[in-house]
Amino acid sequence: MSAPHDPAPTTAIDAPGGCGPRAAEGVPGGRAPASRRRRTVRARRGRDRRARVLLPAPGAPRITGPAPATAVVGGGVAGLAAATALAERGVRVTLYEREPVLGGRLAGWPTTLRDGTTVTMGRGFHAFFRQYYNLRGLLRRTDPGLERLNGLPDYPLWHRSGMRDGFRHVPRTPPWSALGFAALSPSFPPRDLIRMRPLAALPLLDVRVPDVYDHLDHVSAHDLLESIRFPEAARHLAFEVFSRSFFADPRKLSAAEMVLMFHIYFLGSAEGLLFDVPAEPFPAALWDPLARYLRLHGAELRTSAPVHSVVPAPHGGYTVTLPDGPHHHDAVVLALDVAGLRRLVADSARLGDPAWRAGIGRLSTAPPFLVSRLWLDRPVARDRPGFLGTSGYGTLDNVSVLERWEGEAARWAARTGGSVVELHAYALPEDADPDIQQDSLVRQLHRVYPETRAARVVDERHEWRADCPLFPVGGYRDRPTVRTADPYLVLAGDTVRTDLPVALMERAATSGFLAANALLERWGVRGQTLWTVPDQGRSRVLRGLARLAHRV
Repeated sequence: MSAPHDPAPTTAIDAPGGCGPRAAEGVPGGRAPASRRRRTVRARRGRDRRARVLLPAPGAPRITGPAPATAVVGGGVAGLAAATALAERGVRVTLYEREPVLGGRLAGWPTTLRDGTTVTMGRGFHAFFRQYYNLRGLLRRTDPGLERLNGLPDYPLWHRSGMRDGFRHVPRTPPWSALGFAALSPSFPPRDLIRMRPLAALPLLDVRVPDVYDHLDHVSAHDLLESIRFPEAARHLAFEVFSRSFFADPRKLSAAEMVLMFHIYFLGSAEGLLFDVPAEPFPAALWDPLARYLRLHGAELRTSAPVHSVVPAPHGGYTVTLPDGPHHHDAVVLALDVAGLRRLVADSARLGDPAWRAGIGRLSTAPPFLVSRLWLDRPVARDRPGFLGTSGYGTLDNVSVLERWEGEAARWAARTGGSVVELHAYALPEDADPDIQQDSLVRQLHRVYPETRAARVVDERHEWRADCPLFPVGGYRDRPTVRTADPYLVLAGDTVRTDLPVALMERAATSGFLAANALLERWGVRGQTLWTVPDQGRSRVLRGLARLAHRV
């Protein structure tokens, strides 16, 4: 069944994906040319006709009367989504970000290379999948046609054994997507397919949230694949790539999260596994335009502004304390990473009830990861893809050749004759030695792309981080929800439970909009319309088989 249409008139802030006449140019009253508006409409919901619509509570289009003051603590994807939905509807928004730049884990900042070039460094490659409806809707506020994103032609996967896979020729429509991948992939030899346990795999056919956590949160991703007898080669080339997208070892990752990913990309969505990437570094392509858009809607954006505490005020609202003193707000959105949320709650007396505070304190952070970016004095081979997922190469998880898709890197490469290569290593040991790990990544790059052995490293930057959420086995019960016991205190971020089929950046964006909607509902204002992939299996027959598995 096709997704229902929003019965309300389409407006700039109410349209699915958040793009409409006013959002088209990012300024009040602005309109894009007719040709661009037509392209925007076609792209609004993606390709999947079964995408699910989530209508907000009914209400007025904007705040009437005195505007409530709302603090958004955190300037990553979740905080920016919340701030956008609130500011568009007349809420007086102040966004506080402790770092000097916006974007959170998608931030970028300037750095000067040894050759004198000023470039943008960040925390690494991110894939903007086409089923990320709400994130892409946020970006459409300033880029209606998503012209600041470049599509990559494939999602190639290489194993050190020589086995190679990709998704370019895999059908997009479920269940042919999963069947097509198995049929086309060399990682599914017939003898391994015969050994698989179909009954153990049946839960994959009908993934529903939150039911999937009831059934599989107590099992690790590794153990579930073992029970299915999933082919070893396919496990390395496909599922391990997904599980490590959570920066976690499959033995420590909840099977429910991995199965949810399977649903989002294979059996639940017809968008496929191809994706887009920003055509310029994150600040230029995404966050600088959105910051201008937010300011035009009256939001105040304060960077280098760490929040020390958030405490309920005696006569209502909250006292938000920063280094420059206390500030009063009527409502608060906490859109922080796990460590920041734990620290702020611990330092904020009387915020939330004891059970909620204890749950926040038990949240976990994923193991460290490393992003190494190398500026080389010569190009990699012309046929190297812009992005490559790897397995079997030690700690190396993927390789990006940035000049294939990013303008800044392409300009540097054209001027110097070199290449800009980025290497990722996820789920590293807590006591890993930085120098050893950085050297190891370069050695593995030489194995993957042998021509780089002769290249001289003109300059390099390394980012060591350990601030991604961990979704451990049995950890779902501790994850906070968007709403809290106080209706004017809400949470957002990729660690927050939404009970929707979303993950990673899309979970962050969706939770940010949900947090804004929760506050807007209290003020009698209609919030943001949201979209997700279907929240159940697409085939009635397959759903029946999955129910059979749960009864066995």
